[in-house]
Amino acid sequence: MTVKIALAPDEEARLRERAASLGQDLQTFVREAALEKADRPTLSELLAPIHEDTRRRGITVEQVDDAVDRARRAHQREREAGRIKPTP
Repeated sequence: MTVKIALAPDEEARLRERAASLGQDLQTFVREAALEKADRPTLSELLAPIHEDTRRRGITVEQVDDAVDRARRAHQREREAGRIKPTP
C-alpha cells in the first residue's frame, strides 16, 4: 500500500535530517515512525487497569481527584523546600 502525505519543506528537511542521523532513508524512517505510533497504546488503554481497580474498590472519581490534588500539593511543598529539584 502506498500512502502520500503533504509536508512543508521545513518538515521534510527535519525528517530527512533525522532519518540520515539514524542511517535510514526517508521512506524507511517515516514507515517505522508511523508503525511505532500505531502500536503505541492510547491513554485510555494505559489507564484501563487503574480505572478497573478503582471501580472494583468502589473509589469514586472525586476521591481519585482529591488524592491526586493532595499528592500534587505535597510534591509542590517538597519542591519549594528544596528537597526535589525542578524538572527541565
